Amino acid sequence: MSFQYLILFNMVVNFTNPTPVFVREFHLVSTKRMEISYIRKYEKSDNIDVLAYVVSLKMKQAKYKFLPWSKLKVFNKQKINLEELIVKEPNNIHLRYVRLVIQESLPKILNYNSNINEDKEFLKNILTKKDTTDYLDFYILKNTSL
Repeated sequence: MSFQYLILFNMVVNFTNPTPVFVREFHLVSTKRMEISYIRKYEKSDNIDVLAYVVSLKMKQAKYKFLPWSKLKVFNKQKINLEELIVKEPNNIHLRYVRLVIQESLPKILNYNSNINEDKEFLKNILTKKDTTDYLDFYILKNTSL
């Protein structure tokens, strides 16, 4: 299935689904090509919610590097970017969700797991509340250990 087809499908579904397009598109990304396309589409956004997903996919690009130090360089740069966004908006559910997904899935040797419990508590709290981000509850439960 092509990325363009998925975008068209998303546009049709958008009429009945309150989930923002950038969230749905992120969760449909399944190939390197789709990752790059998503990054290019959204990297200039000034919406910090959108940037959470862009940074996570940029971080994932480390996986495609050949040399270990190249992998680490990409990973560390994006880790810093993500942490800077979280410092700006510590109560942003998208940032916390993305960080938790990343930290739970990374090998322990990368030593990027110190916020797992903090993010889980934050997200557990959010899950108990009825708010404008309830659309994200499904993804949080599906993609994290909560």
